Amino acid sequence: MLSANDYNSGRKPTWCPGCGDFGIWAALKNAFVELSLGPSDMVIVYGIGCHGNMYDTMKANNFEGLHGRPLPLASGIKMANHKLPVFAISGDGDAMGEGGNHFIHACRRNYDITYIIHDNQVYGLTTGQTSPTSPKGFKTKANPEGSIDYPLNPLTLALSAGASFVARGFAGDIPSLTELIKRAYNHKGFSVLDILQPCVTFNHVNTYQFYRQYGYKLEDTYDPHDKVKAFEKALEWERTGKIPIGLFYEEEKATYEDGMEQIKEKALVEQSLNPDAISKLISEFT
Repeated sequence: MLSANDYNSGRKPTWCPGCGDFGIWAALKNAFVELSLGPSDMVIVYGIGCHGNMYDTMKANNFEGLHGRPLPLASGIKMANHKLPVFAISGDGDAMGEGGNHFIHACRRNYDITYIIHDNQVYGLTTGQTSPTSPKGFKTKANPEGSIDYPLNPLTLALSAGASFVARGFAGDIPSLTELIKRAYNHKGFSVLDILQPCVTFNHVNTYQFYRQYGYKLEDTYDPHDKVKAFEKALEWERTGKIPIGLFYEEEKATYEDGMEQIKEKALVEQSLNPDAISKLISEFT
């Protein structure tokens, strides 16, 4: 029987004490246990950032790619073996900055991938510069007068780009976050889970206390199948200061893999390779 310790690589995390990454790490392991996903049953792809240090601590089939590039890697893995559970993990800078273009197209293609974003609103690994989700006026040592940029909203961007599952979690509530991760995984399609993750070292505004004061859980009466209402809820933070947490939107629609005739009968990894056919193809272009 699986336990959370089965996903420990034996290496200790290098995150700052109190970092929200610890909560996400714990929730992920709890979700894997409850989903009966063993370390060898899945692939986890990471970008570059504080979140990427989980590559060292999580025992699984891990791959750490270039900054902002976990989604191209994850989608390639999914195309090679669409039967394999694939998780992609990013930070807010990794996902919305360097990887913003990949994010938009992964949403519209609706790959069956679970995408988890560690959103601490700073570039924590490079000592706290403003990120694409930093609020306007946010001060750092790189922006001592405050950022003049307006922030990106990962939820409205995911909704408008076509993601079929859009949710927000909080790293300080491990039980609820565990349930959201499970729900995201069980959804067939591109699942976006933006996790509010306090950076105790470089972001002294969006703290655990801040999210506990202004955050609230979406009620059971909320309908996550109405996209207009989902947009309204996703805009609530910037309009009222209240921060809804939970599942904003979910719909059933065909995945990218569903449209791939080449893998309808067998996954690519299960298909035989014909060297003669490849040689013939190459000769046509030489």
